[in-house]
Amino acid sequence: MIRQQAEIELKRIFDFNHFYDEQWETIDLLLQGKRVLLIEKTGFGKSLCFQFPATQFDGITVVFSPLIALMRDQVRGLKEKGIDARFINSEQSTEENKQTIQDAIDGKVKILYIAPERQENQEWIEATRRMKLSMIVIDEAHTISVWGHDFRPAFRRIINLVKLLPNELPVLATTATATKRVQEDIERQLSGDITTIRGELIRDNFELHVIKVTSEDEKLLWLAENLNSIEGTGIIYSGTRVNTEIYSRWLDFLNIKSTEYNAGLDSATRKDIELGLMANKWKAVISTNALGMGIDKPDIRFIIHTQIPASPIHYYQEIGRAGRDGKPTKLILFYNCSKDEKGIEEDYKLPKSFIDSGRPNIKSYDKVIDALKQEALGERQIMKATNLKQTQVRVIKADLIEQGIAKEVIYGSAKKYEYQFNAPELDTKSFDLLREQKLEELDSMVSYVNLETSRMKFLCDYLGDSSYSSNNNCDNTTLSKYPLDSKETIKSELVRFRETYFPVLEVESRYSKLINGVASSYYGVSNVGKTLHRCKYENGGDFPDYLLKLTLKAFRKRYGQELFDFIVYVPETESGDLVKNFAEKISGILGIPISHNLVKIGKTRPQKQLKNWILKKDNVSNIFNYTNPVEIAGKNILLIDDIFDSGATIQEIGSLLTKAGANRIAPLVIARTVGGDI
Repeated sequence: MIRQQAEIELKRIFDFNHFYDEQWETIDLLLQGKRVLLIEKTGFGKSLCFQFPATQFDGITVVFSPLIALMRDQVRGLKEKGIDARFINSEQSTEENKQTIQDAIDGKVKILYIAPERQENQEWIEATRRMKLSMIVIDEAHTISVWGHDFRPAFRRIINLVKLLPNELPVLATTATATKRVQEDIERQLSGDITTIRGELIRDNFELHVIKVTSEDEKLLWLAENLNSIEGTGIIYSGTRVNTEIYSRWLDFLNIKSTEYNAGLDSATRKDIELGLMANKWKAVISTNALGMGIDKPDIRFIIHTQIPASPIHYYQEIGRAGRDGKPTKLILFYNCSKDEKGIEEDYKLPKSFIDSGRPNIKSYDKVIDALKQEALGERQIMKATNLKQTQVRVIKADLIEQGIAKEVIYGSAKKYEYQFNAPELDTKSFDLLREQKLEELDSMVSYVNLETSRMKFLCDYLGDSSYSSNNNCDNTTLSKYPLDSKETIKSELVRFRETYFPVLEVESRYSKLINGVASSYYGVSNVGKTLHRCKYENGGDFPDYLLKLTLKAFRKRYGQELFDFIVYVPETESGDLVKNFAEKISGILGIPISHNLVKIGKTRPQKQLKNWILKKDNVSNIFNYTNPVEIAGKNILLIDDIFDSGATIQEIGSLLTKAGANRIAPLVIARTVGGDI
């Protein structure tokens, strides 16, 4: 097919008049049965490079994509054009996914999007052998490279399928962000006669700014005074789920329409927010980096980062989601350069901690290996045996399987992991190399913050595009720097917000009379945590009155004029009568009788020593007793503790009080931790 013929088909099917030259170069190679790596900026139109040839082939095109939002968006768009496109992912039921696979086998599907993790599913592997495959596409191809910024070990199994394909079956790998090292790794993995097409990454419509601050409050204050003056709607990226909540509540407090988005939300809520973003429902969506990839909204007018990304690669990809219509777009990065007692800049700490925890330490690997040497274990059994978090266990499992030290086995209907006889020693060299690379990338991001020359040129050079000598759309060249000079009225509003915003404790269950509770603060984002630590672990005495006043404010805001019959408090483990004394003060002020009949009947370990929710739950299981259950039958209980982490203790006591006949149990704590375990 020559270009002229292809563009007639392009107009008929997609209603576009012409291909970009690099689009046609890619499509022409695929129509010839070649393997192609396409590296192009976000918004270039990479999807058309596989969607068009897919319509010209007889069989099915399988698109591996880690982005559920992209699958959903593109399948909807293709169906509107009369192209039978489907997807297989966790949003669909098992029955829906099975039917989609069968339709693909029966030749009823033209383009099939699938999550790469499905390569671990035996049913899918068998199904691919029965499909009439015409092309394989690996979207976000940097995820198959160990040097890529979103590398996921399970995604490398896509290559196992590619290696089984005939050489003449076309394969396309696409990404917007690949350094030379990542490019070479993808080329090696795809093997065969591969052509790499690398486009220009410069975005002339971007206006790049960095705002250095010396406190987290300065970020909140700047947004309060400046966000409404920025045209259009956009995304505010934050480093943690908790901060998405805090920033969104702050904007709501200021009557600036916003919502938070993170991976902790259920899929229906995430879909609603994505649709709301497309419809400009809010001034800003405050999100972790979970939002944006695969969402085709051309008019995102600003992206603001409240936390430094892990690398220039991450940053380029995230800002690349804005301004796809070519109109001026503001990209603002905050950086808290204040230093702690060790001289480490505050905003360096979070991405550094992600790097440190991205690969567990060698002792953690040894724990898992030693446990598997004893017997084959499932994921939860490994967590219990090793006291490791779920995320750590999953990384270790993938590495042990990759290195041939363990393998996945099926016992009945249970998936377990088995140590391999005569397994090789754990190779940690690659871990060390990868960690060094990630630290270098983070240092490069700090260099971007401190840059005095063109910011866009720095990003393009870093990503391997040196086609431009300069680009002047930044605060180091032609744009004015944003000032930091907040009015006293706004500062007063922030103080008022801090004293009226209280985190919710989500503990409701159909098996318990617990209702969702409230904390006076987050442990890690205010002085509350430091005060609690001093009182509990540094002999600092009873919790001070300011914590009492703040907790009472949280109580009144959450529970209003609700009537309670008893106050019950969580018995202490290692810090004496702190919670008891605190509960007695609340009892005296509120005039609610206090009960001392909740007692511990066994020994527990401090919950903070336990790293996963399974062990935390086991630690407090059947460890409490209520010595006079008759007194709380049919009563409303205010349950008081100092710190809420996984919620295991509150839920265990809630279950006990429910069995004793309590009518309603409302948790009230001083602080909720910002971490927790998944």
